[in-house]
Amino acid sequence: MAEETEKKEHHDETHLEKLTIKELREIAMEIPHSTAVHDMKKEEVIAFIKEARGIKDEAPIKKKKHIGKIKMTKAELKAKIRELKGLRLQALEEKDSKKAILLRYKVSRLKKLSRRVAAA
Repeated sequence: MAEETEKKEHHDETHLEKLTIKELREIAMEIPHSTAVHDMKKEEVIAFIKEARGIKDEAPIKKKKHIGKIKMTKAELKAKIRELKGLRLQALEEKDSKKAILLRYKVSRLKKLSRRVAAA
């Protein structure tokens, strides 16, 4: 039985974030405290338990935002946008609405890409 409690305590120390607030409050109630545990939010309860047990709080790992490779320069993108706008006008004159809509979407994507290139 003592082995089970040791395993449970070890599990709690390493995976406190995965426990529910009710389970965290039960653990916090076993620790002598001066503040009301039931008024705390989950993050506060976790911090309280870690502080009481002397667990060092590790900084969360930040996920890097994926930035795709940009193959064209801003000038090349602008030239491509002008070209597609001309093709779109031709499609509108020929009353080819499907092609015009498709070209409009391509122009929109290239504009967004050019903004991203300008920011980099």
